[in-house]
Amino acid sequence: MADRKATLQIDGQSIELPVLSGTAGYDVVDVRTLGKHGYFTFDPGFLATGSCESKITYIDGEKGILLHRGYPIDQLATQADYLEVCYMLLHGEAPNKSQYRDFKTTITKHTMVHQGLHNFFNGFRRDAHPMAMLCAVTGALSSFYHDDLDIHDEKQRLRSAYRLIAKMPTIAAMAYKFSIGQPFVYPKNDLSYSENFLNMMFSVPAEDYKVNPVIAKAMDRIFTLHADHEQNASTSTVRLAGSSGANPYACIAAGVASLWGPAHGGANEACLRMLKEIGSVDNIPRYIEKAKDKDDPFRLMGFGHRVYKNFDPRATVMRESAHEVLKELNIDDPLLDVAMELERIALEDDYFVEKKLYPNVDFYSGIILKAIGIPTNMFTVIFALSRTVGWISHWHEMMGEANQKIGRPRQLYTGEAQREFKPLSD
Repeated sequence: MADRKATLQIDGQSIELPVLSGTAGYDVVDVRTLGKHGYFTFDPGFLATGSCESKITYIDGEKGILLHRGYPIDQLATQADYLEVCYMLLHGEAPNKSQYRDFKTTITKHTMVHQGLHNFFNGFRRDAHPMAMLCAVTGALSSFYHDDLDIHDEKQRLRSAYRLIAKMPTIAAMAYKFSIGQPFVYPKNDLSYSENFLNMMFSVPAEDYKVNPVIAKAMDRIFTLHADHEQNASTSTVRLAGSSGANPYACIAAGVASLWGPAHGGANEACLRMLKEIGSVDNIPRYIEKAKDKDDPFRLMGFGHRVYKNFDPRATVMRESAHEVLKELNIDDPLLDVAMELERIALEDDYFVEKKLYPNVDFYSGIILKAIGIPTNMFTVIFALSRTVGWISHWHEMMGEANQKIGRPRQLYTGEAQREFKPLSD
């Protein structure tokens, strides 16, 4: 119970509302009883509304803090691998050696997809966007596991979670292979999670693909740094879909659809488009001036962050990986040259430093993915497979709540008042 109360005075009426405190972050005013008094809150975008109680992820954008189950993201990205983070997000604690071994074995054994799922891809046009395929095929998974969909059974929920974590890289790679007209590549159990994904993306029957450990490490970090990000649009979509009792595959497909939006999951793709627009290092000064001009619509993508007002804690680790990848591959690419020069300017120019417009995780992940050879239409797909563990962890947490209710946001109605309808004959 809350020890403090907030008092709302309105039209001579005094309404007391509990004030709740979490482990960290803002206190919240509990407005659940407000409707009984004839009022609702109005908060478009839910920017000042806590939609749930969660123990998974905490963000303090002002201080540049991102914690998963209490662990700082930079420590996780440098001291753990993606599957350790997956286990921790799902189960609440970092695994010990035996728990990690068992979890890794389980995920590895579930990376194959039902052969019948291959037929779904034949229904798509060759030029279909990979996100369209990922969204459709993810939802279709429920048709293959319909005997294991009791959302009130914790063991079945976890089995569904394990399947999704294991199969999303396989489905993502299949979407890519289909889009370029190459045969699907089956997963290999002797490879790590990131190595397996790279092999399914780039291996061909004609010759073996040797996974570069520097690239595999960078890919694993991309997965880790995108694993969860609290109650963003796609996570909230998954929770809202799940609140109706929908199966987990449908909920994750809903998350994929939400992430597809350019305002959410397309940031690193937008960075690459910006680099293409700039074109060469010689054009950078002109575009820097355009970015500083308030009246110019041009904006530098990948600099600053909507949530992090200081710095993006994920960017420091991603920057290290970006430079490691570029050094390892020694690629001669004008766009990567533009990216590196933009980074140098942003870290030194007084305008960017004063406004704290530092390169964010999307800037560096876009550079890495391009350097690896992944096309821009696959960027959001990789984001989605990374975020699947966050989505399913929130879904699992929500479904374990005793008094979980279906989501039903309210509205401020501004349409016509009640009026009489006239038939067409009149």
